[in-house]
Order: sequence, then structure tokens, then C-alpha cells
Amino acid sequence: MPVVAATAERARLTPVRVVLAPDSFKESMTAAEAVAAMARGVARGRPDATVVAAPMADGGEGTAATLVDALGGRMLETGARDALGRPRLARIGLTRTGLAVVESAEAIGLALLAPSERDPVAASSVGLADLLHAAWRAGADRVLVGLGGSATTDAGVGMLAELGARVLPGPEVLVEDWSELGGLDLTGLDERLGRVRVAVDVTNPLLGPRGAAAVFAPQKGADAGQVALLERRLARVEEALRAAGHDVAGRPGAGAAGGLGAAFLAAGAPTAPGVDLVADAVGLTAALRGADLVLTGEGRVDAQTPHGKVVSGVARRAREAGARVVVLAGSLGPGWEAVTSLVDDVVAIGRPDRPLAEALATGPDDLADAAAAVVTG
Repeated sequence: MPVVAATAERARLTPVRVVLAPDSFKESMTAAEAVAAMARGVARGRPDATVVAAPMADGGEGTAATLVDALGGRMLETGARDALGRPRLARIGLTRTGLAVVESAEAIGLALLAPSERDPVAASSVGLADLLHAAWRAGADRVLVGLGGSATTDAGVGMLAELGARVLPGPEVLVEDWSELGGLDLTGLDERLGRVRVAVDVTNPLLGPRGAAAVFAPQKGADAGQVALLERRLARVEEALRAAGHDVAGRPGAGAAGGLGAAFLAAGAPTAPGVDLVADAVGLTAALRGADLVLTGEGRVDAQTPHGKVVSGVARRAREAGARVVVLAGSLGPGWEAVTSLVDDVVAIGRPDRPLAEALATGPDDLADAAAAVVTG
């Protein structure tokens, strides 16, 4: 039986229209598989309910597959360079609506490098340009890029140079201190870059104690000396962009993915929370019209859940639509109580004392049982 972790004051509700809008349950279910499990439970508990599927993501890992599942389409394999310039096979999503979905981590992800290979000073974002070229070659008329999980801290200079920007005095400065960087000329930049929509999950600026180098570079293997070097590099890029008429200083999200946010902002590409971009792409607002109950969820609910995660984004829109919102969680982490102000119930699926491997294996059945209990309870 599912464990009810928090229950808000509510009247009993007979669901007529149930919207299923979960994130993936990492290592257990994709978002589409989570929807299928929830749907089985709802059908068992309330066979008269109308079920609407809206699998979700937040712009990070799995976003491309989620949108392809939700909108129809296919995943395409393409060649790309990793953060150290080595060739690899990567994937992008191409939906039937003409939207291409690119995850930066597919090419320049930190997880693609062994710990001994991580080199935050040499790592370049050029591989993201490879993915964008692949999306445009495939005929995409719109592109959504999910930032996050990158191995780079180059402020997107590698990507910009590959897409037509001129690095002055020359690309050789990219592997040095950049103190001799003469400037950045974006006049030759591929104009399609400015029409890309960029999903970010952080609001960090490019520079300073909350910037790309100070906060994220240590996670990518940088020691204190390298953090200082990277901060100087980023400051020089920021100066070069400002001199070229593209002031990104202090802009929220500029520090995302090692400063890739700054590169996109300078190119005119709008950034937004990933959950909102995905919600717009799958038509979540329309799906919520007339909904009585919304089931959302993720693998772990904790103190970070209210801050830009799928659950919080779905809950916000569901409340605006006047629907009851229940979160089905694979597990509850420290600070999970913070999400109770956004939703009606938080339900931890399965037994909390099971080994992790067992919990992951039985996740779909546990999720179905939890959904059935919610609609009959």
C-alpha cells in the first residue's frame, strides 16, 4: 500500500477528468512509462474516468525522449564532438510538430567523461554546435535546447565560434588564459541561433560568487587555481560581449551550463525554466482545462522540488485550473515537506524500508497501486 506522507484538508472528489503529468522516475521509469503506470492504476480504481496523458520533463536529461513520446516523432543519431573534441554518437529528438529537442549533455555532458578525463580548462562547447547543425539539417523549424550537465566552463565560446562568430585575435586563445582575447564579433553568427528556445534550471549569473566558475566548475573537476583562471576567462568574455553590444552582466541564467546561458542570451535566444518550455510544448495548459485531478510525480521529492522542478511547475498550472493536485513520489528526501504548500497530497509509493534495487524494479507496479488508491480514496 502507498504511504500517505502529507494530507491537506479536502472534500472527497469523484474524478471525471484526470491529467497524468509526471517527470521520469530516474533508473525506474521514463515519463511515458510513469504515465502508463498511473493510467493502469486510474483505470483499475475509476474505470469511468477520462484520462489525459501529458508526460513532462524539466529540460534536463530525458527531455528529448519525453517530448518525442508526447508529441510523436523519432530520435535521431548524429555525430558530435564531446567536451574534449573527440567524436561520438549523440541523439536529438525530432517531433512531428517540427520541433527538434537538443540536450547539451548528449554531446558535451560531464557524465560522458571518466573522472580522470575531466579537464574544465580545456573543455569546449563546440559539440553543442554539432547538435544544432544536425537539428537544422533534419528540417526542424523550431529548436529547444536543454542546458545542464555540461563538462564545460567556456561561456559558449566554442559553440559560438563554430556557428560563425569570430574570436579575436584567433581560436588559439581558447586554450590559454584568454588574457589576450581581442574580442568577439557576432555579426557572422548563424541567425537561426537567435530563434532557439533555451531551457535552464538555474538563475546563476555568469560571474561572481554565484557564477559559473565559482559554483559549478568545482563539480566539473576544477581546483581552486582553475576556478580563478576560469573566472578570469569568463570575465574577459563578458567584456568582449559587452563591447560587441551584448551585455549579459548579471542576467539570470547567464551562468547556466558553464556560461552557455550567456552565449545564447548574447545571440538573442530567449531562456526560460525548462518545465515551462516543456509544458508549453506538450499543451499542458489545454490538457488541464476541466481537470478534476492531476497526478504528477518524480523519483525523489525533497527540498529542491519546489524550485523549478516538474512537480512545482505542474502544480502551479493545475492550481490555476482549479484542479486537485497529488504528487506520487518514488522516495521522500530531506525537506520534502516544502512541496506541501503547492499541492493537496504527497504520496510515497511502495514501502520505504525496501532495498533500492527492489524499489526501482517494482516502481511501475507501485506507482499503479498508488494511483489507484488516490482515485478511490
